[in-house]
Amino acid sequence: MTDQIQVREVIGGVDTHGATHHAAVIDPIGRHIADREFPADTTGHQALTRWLASHGEVIAIGVEGTGSYGAGLARHLTGTGWVVIEVDRPDRKTRRTAGKSDPIDAYAAAQAVASGRATGTPKARDGLVEAIRALHVARRGAVKARTATINRIKSLLTSAPTRLREQLTPLGTAGLIQACARLRPGTDLTDPTAAHKKALRAEARRWQALNADAAELEADITTLVRQAAPALLNLPGCGPITAAQLLICAGDNPERMHSEGAFAHLTGAAPIPASSGQTRRHRLSRGGDRQANNALHMIAVTRLGHDQRTREYAARRTTEGLSKKDIIRCLKRYIAREAFKALTCPNTPTPPTKPQVTTTP
Repeated sequence: MTDQIQVREVIGGVDTHGATHHAAVIDPIGRHIADREFPADTTGHQALTRWLASHGEVIAIGVEGTGSYGAGLARHLTGTGWVVIEVDRPDRKTRRTAGKSDPIDAYAAAQAVASGRATGTPKARDGLVEAIRALHVARRGAVKARTATINRIKSLLTSAPTRLREQLTPLGTAGLIQACARLRPGTDLTDPTAAHKKALRAEARRWQALNADAAELEADITTLVRQAAPALLNLPGCGPITAAQLLICAGDNPERMHSEGAFAHLTGAAPIPASSGQTRRHRLSRGGDRQANNALHMIAVTRLGHDQRTREYAARRTTEGLSKKDIIRCLKRYIAREAFKALTCPNTPTPPTKPQVTTTP
């Protein structure tokens, strides 16, 4: 008679860093088994996988920082067929009571999975949306730098010699940039006027370069968004950049969001219960992806200005006693519902429907 060898089940946890990852293994009831540090590279990922498998059948692995230091490891572990769970870093209260070290954090990640506190599926980061995210980061940087550049130009003009200031100050932004880019400072930089002209010309040409980069990146983003989720662009008030931000929030695997309510929470658009005793109320959610929340806000504001259906809704809610802020919050929740349908059914146009609000913001 052959004895059957029973393979024990284990749960992994990983505390990720830039140069190293620290892994830990526990059993299903939370008892510590082992922990070890690995390099944060391809060889280290392979060694970490073999080490985890050597302790038994891996049920799931909790990984911290799947959107930053742990992105590569999460992709590698998912490729092996294991269940990877996204784990939030311990809050300050927990760290004050339990202490802080790489082994402690690794075990905490595994225990968060074992207890059911951590259940989120990380973004895949291996498809078209990840490409959009990279271009979006570059465009946002160019836009911010462009804004900083025009602010420096106006600051230089404030203290520029009177004749130069009077010549350039009345111009609008476009005219100011063109005029500054054509300035001829001369060679005598000991003269404040010449020095100001050279500084203004350098800043104006930098602004022009950044503006060209931002425009080129926006065109590339628009092309990719049309491929990834054309239904998003069919939503009133949703342009390529706001659509890109919502796509980035959902990731390459939007099926990880089990409902439109989950997407609303992810974007910070879902009202949070704040009832106590005889008081029944909800409050504004301040969590979630704030950049995605800003995208919903811009769509709502655009609709209030240009969409007749939204204007009629706002007028009706105003007569019911809601403020403009409250109306925008209601609209953001409704837009999140529309966006979720467009993200999960990217090739099906989302028909416009009348806003239905069932919760009080």
